[in-house]
Amino acid sequence: MDILKKFHITIKNQELLQAAFTHSSYSNEHHCKNYERLEFLGDAVLELVISDYLYKNTQYQEGDMSKIRASFVCEKALATYAKDLNIPTEIRVGHGQMGKINDTIIADVLEAFLGAVYLDQGFQKAKEIIDEIIIPYIEQGYQFLTDYKSTLQEMVQTDKKSLEYVLVKETGPAHDRQFEVEVKIDGMVYGKGTGKNKKEAEQNAAFDAIHKSAR
Repeated sequence: MDILKKFHITIKNQELLQAAFTHSSYSNEHHCKNYERLEFLGDAVLELVISDYLYKNTQYQEGDMSKIRASFVCEKALATYAKDLNIPTEIRVGHGQMGKINDTIIADVLEAFLGAVYLDQGFQKAKEIIDEIIIPYIEQGYQFLTDYKSTLQEMVQTDKKSLEYVLVKETGPAHDRQFEVEVKIDGMVYGKGTGKNKKEAEQNAAFDAIHKSAR
């Protein structure tokens, strides 16, 4: 597993590790543990480390620190970190969930993994991971809670290029629709996004394009 090699981790409790990467749809089919309890724990560890960093490295007041922390632990942010670490490729889902691993699941698994590391390796190792994968985003002033479509539009206008959002797929029952959108710049696909409605999918596609251009 790439993330274990990257941080030189040897998990002693393999059942704990497997649970961290297991969605409830898989656990229901195979009668094993899923990530939900670990996610709860990892979320607390994550918030503590980010809070500690902001308190020690900034002079912001409580309200401002809360807003900044919220930005860097939101679903979109967590899914971004997880994708940087190739976490989506390790997630186990049931047959009905295959092909539907969205940002919510990906973000939850990252938190669960941090919870598993905390239990198996201790707080310091969990902090080391968070320091390496999240703190650089904070130091760069990365924006996660924003209007990505407007940001991408401003970037494109600078080069006088055309920008287009194309709905490529619509799946799921009427009460639980999933939309997939591609954003094209001068006819070329620069980003893809999914969402429960077209607006959300377009925002996620714009974010994908911005994130890729920043790499």
